[in-house]
Amino acid sequence: MHFILISIICSVFVGVALKFAKKSELSTFQIISWNYVFALTSLILFYKPEFKTSCGIETRLIISGLIILLPTIFVFQAKAIHFSGIVKTDIAQRLSLFISICYSLFIAKETFDLYKSIGFLIALIAILLTFYRKENQDIENKKWYFLPLVLIGFGIIDILFKKVAMIGELTFTEILLLVFIGAFVIASLFSLNQIYQKKEHLSIHNMYWGAVVGILNFCNISFYIKAHQALSSNPSTVFIGMNMGVILSGSLIGIFYFKEKLTKLNYLGLTLALISIVFIAYSQIN
Repeated sequence: MHFILISIICSVFVGVALKFAKKSELSTFQIISWNYVFALTSLILFYKPEFKTSCGIETRLIISGLIILLPTIFVFQAKAIHFSGIVKTDIAQRLSLFISICYSLFIAKETFDLYKSIGFLIALIAILLTFYRKENQDIENKKWYFLPLVLIGFGIIDILFKKVAMIGELTFTEILLLVFIGAFVIASLFSLNQIYQKKEHLSIHNMYWGAVVGILNFCNISFYIKAHQALSSNPSTVFIGMNMGVILSGSLIGIFYFKEKLTKLNYLGLTLALISIVFIAYSQIN
């Protein structure tokens, strides 16, 4: 269980680090670029994966999708945290399982039992309530659309990782090596565009924050994998522990430390998000 706890802490503090970085008026794009440098370095030091590119066209397309989506979703996540807060962003990220469920139901034609069906419907209601905003909110909160982009983006990423695992041509660490290298290139292009278009300046502080985010990002993925290995006979424990842990921890930090404001309907959405995850996890046990 300690692997799950460490993964939860790392996942939540990625959001906290991005929140602090934005408040310090640092460059999100440069931080994301440095993040992949340090995540890649950590991966090589701890796992020493082999560099392999000999795989089929389907695997290459999936890896290419991940290379584009991972740095892009980091931008969406940072924007969502800035405009909507950590609480709603963490819920949106964790409710991305709704996208995976839709894929399983409508494309993979998976058969849903009663508990998973109930969880699916509750998750839909939770999404609507979590994203609810008052009409008289200030202009910043008109950027609410980053929340559904986070939900959709993480959902697609989850599906792509699952498809790679099913194909099994490369190990997970070999896939991450290729993805981190490609994501760094894409993120660097984003950064160069910001430097050229927005006249941003290179700053050593961006590298420091990128190191924090990159190490946390790597540890989140690494300990999540270790949790699945340690509890291979009971993956639902990892699933429910991770999702509920991140939502609860992120909500507590957002509400009590950053003083984020939520409506009663938002709180109801938070509660329903946790209930939906319990139903979906329970369906995996039975």
